[in-house]
Formats: sequence, structure tokens, C-alpha cells
Amino acid sequence: MKLARRILLTTVAALGLTAGLASTSAAEYPEREVRWVIPWNAGGSNDIMARFLQPILAKEGLKVVIENVPGGTGAIGMGQVATAKPDGYTIGNGTSSTLSIIAQGKAPLKNEQFTHIIRVSVDPLMLLVPGNSPHKTLDEFMAHLKANDGKVTIGTPGTYNINHIFAEMTARGAGVAYRHVPYPGGSRVIAELMGGQIAAGVLKPSETMEQIKSGDLRPLGVFANERLEVLPDVPTFADRGIDVYPFGPVVQMAYIAAPANMDPKVRETLTAKYRAALESPEFKKFAADNGFLIDPLAGEALDKEVAAVAKAIAAVAEQTFK
Repeated sequence: MKLARRILLTTVAALGLTAGLASTSAAEYPEREVRWVIPWNAGGSNDIMARFLQPILAKEGLKVVIENVPGGTGAIGMGQVATAKPDGYTIGNGTSSTLSIIAQGKAPLKNEQFTHIIRVSVDPLMLLVPGNSPHKTLDEFMAHLKANDGKVTIGTPGTYNINHIFAEMTARGAGVAYRHVPYPGGSRVIAELMGGQIAAGVLKPSETMEQIKSGDLRPLGVFANERLEVLPDVPTFADRGIDVYPFGPVVQMAYIAAPANMDPKVRETLTAKYRAALESPEFKKFAADNGFLIDPLAGEALDKEVAAVAKAIAAVAEQTFK
């Protein structure tokens, strides 16, 4: 009996010590660098944004190591996040593109596998052509599509996502078919555009602004209801009478995600440090200069937004790709 009682007391003490260590670990988070998975090639919008945030986050006491894991329209990299330990030391960039393929059942992932931390950006998308393209306006490009039914190439980062939806809507606006060319990231689309390998691409301002300013790329139209302040001379498709939302509106956003079942204290710390970085004067200027919005939803509000965006994209994709 004495031996049994001693074993019981030892076990209880050990459990108490383990709980104490876990509590201390959560309280002291982060104790080391955090792996930040960007599920796209280097040079794309998510990669550019992450590398801009990296030194700002360091000032907030969160040192991140950025790792590019492209493939599967973001599914490969986010798959690594989903299966990592939920200790706050592996996080990833969720996007509407990955939400799209999850919602359509084209990736072996579920949103329930993630803890949603905070939204980083809401991004418009544009149709761009090479800077030396003979098509100077959206009207000219649409006329080119009509005259070359099924022959004109439009590149996108990934497939069955919002970029792909808008490429489809561009061709539908002309009433013709086109050739879709998918790549593992925006940087590849940019390279192929500048090399003249494709006629047009659907990309974000934040990943193309440098090439637009240098004249290497030319934006023809914005897939949005209003023109961008940073590119006021570029018309929306609606300005030209082209409906790119025939099945309902969709939004492109990026957010920080971690594995499910994360300690609430760690989630709170991550959220606070990212919020401080997103609301910093440096990042606000970066957003204004690159034509995207900062709307740092977090917690239950972000959970609801992720579910709503996934549902909307699934509904639009079902009509677009059937």
C-alpha cells in the first residue's frame, strides 16, 4: 500500500511539473526563431510581403525564418504547417488561392487543421501584359482575344483559384476560349511575361509594382469595383462594361495560419506581435505604395471570414470551371 501511494504521489507530482513546464513554455514564447512557410516561389507577393515584415517583427520580439515551399497552389507548404507541432514555431501564409482548392476538394487539407492567427492583406488583382506588348489598352487586348479564339495565353500562379477565375472571366468577356498557363508562383508568371512566353497574366499590384514602374510590365485592367489609388489611370473591367463577377464576388486575401490545437496564450502572443507589425507606419506605407489593404482580422472574426471566403470561392468556382 505504501509503495502504491508513493507511486501515485510521484505520478501526480510529475504531471504537475509537466503542466508547469508547459505553462512556462507558453508564457515565455517565443524562445527561439519561428519557421514561416511561404507556400509559393520566392519573389511572389506573399514572399515580398513576408520579407518586408521580417525585420519589423524582429523589433517586436518575433524572429522568423522564411522558407519557400511552393507547389500545389499552396497545398504542399500549408500541408507541412498542418502537420507540424502546434507550439507556435511553425506558421504559414494561408491565401484565398489555397482556400479555393481546399473548398473544391482538390487538396488533402481541411480548414479545421489550422489555427487562424491574423489577416495580413486584402489584394486586388490585375490583368497585365509585357511592357513591349502591342496591346496598349484593355480594349485592344480584348479585341486581340476575339480575333484569336483559343490561341491567346494567360498565365496565373496556381490553378482553380481566384487568379484562374479572373483569367476565365477575361476570356468570357471577349466571348472566346483562351489557353490557361499555370505556374507555381507569381514570380514565375512575371518572368514568363517579361520573356514573352505568355501574352498576359493575372497578378497582384504588390508583386508587380517594380516591373510596372520600370516599364517591363503594363497593367491593362483591374478586377475590382473601383480603380486603385496607386494606379489611377488603369481602368476596372467594369469601366469597360465587362462583368468579372457573374457568379458573385470573390476576394483575394493572405493570412497567417498555424497548426490546429495551438495553446491560446501562444496564439494571443503571435496575434499581438503580428498586429503591431501590420499597424506599423512602415508597413502601412508599404501597403499604400503597393496597392493592397491592411485589415487585420483575428480570432473568431477571422475564423468566420475564412469560412465565408472559402464558401464564396467554392460557389463561384463550381460555376466557372464546370
